[in-house]
Amino acid sequence: MIGVDIVSNERIKKAIEKFGERFLKRIYTPLELEYCKKQADWIACLSARWAGKEAVLKAVYQSKGIVLKFSDIEILGDFGKPAKVRLLREELKNLHVLISLSHEREYSVAVAVIINSKGGFL
Repeated sequence: MIGVDIVSNERIKKAIEKFGERFLKRIYTPLELEYCKKQADWIACLSARWAGKEAVLKAVYQSKGIVLKFSDIEILGDFGKPAKVRLLREELKNLHVLISLSHEREYSVAVAVIINSKGGFL
C-alpha cells in the first residue's frame, strides 16, 4: 500500500504560532522535535514530518483498515540519510514502512510505502 501527502509550510508555521507547544506536543514526538529544531529550516522539517505522518496514516488505513493518530507515528531523521518510520502502536510494531520526505521553500511532500518482510509491496 502507498500513501502520499503534501502540505504548505506556511500552514504548519501558522499552527505553531497560534497553538505553540500544545500543537507541537500533540503532533510530534520529543525525538522529532529535537531533530527538527537542529535544522536550519526547522519549520520545513516539521512540515515534512506532518506530510509523512499523513502519508503513513493513509497507507496503514488502506493496508490494515486501522485509523492512526499522529502520535502513533514517529519519523526519525539521521542527517543526510533517508528518514525512518517507527509505528508506536503495539499491533503495528512489525509493519515495515518506507518513507520519502522532501521540502522546499513553500511545500513539503511525503510518500509512504508498506512492504512485506521480504521487501515486496503489500
